[in-house]
Amino acid sequence: MAVRIRLKRMGAKKRPFYRLVVAPSTAPRDGRFIETIGYYNPLTDPATVQVDVEKALYWLEQGAQPTDTVRDILRRAGVLEALRQRKAQSADSATASAES
Repeated sequence: MAVRIRLKRMGAKKRPFYRLVVAPSTAPRDGRFIETIGYYNPLTDPATVQVDVEKALYWLEQGAQPTDTVRDILRRAGVLEALRQRKAQSADSATASAES
């Protein structure tokens, strides 16, 4: 099952509020989802973003693909940089254990 990290629209008409959710790629935008990992409010100045970094890292490591908008949000929140660092550390530790 292909899994995506995407936005689920909430809020009233003309007052959008979004949740970052992990959902099957075949589920509708506001339909079934697996887990909520944060929220995004574009109406505040600056936009409010809250992301559970550990949950986001877990799902990215499991192969979940973020949409373009979510990728930008995760980049601003520092999640993608943390993912790169985690991958580099695991590669370094794998190299060190293979050499010994």
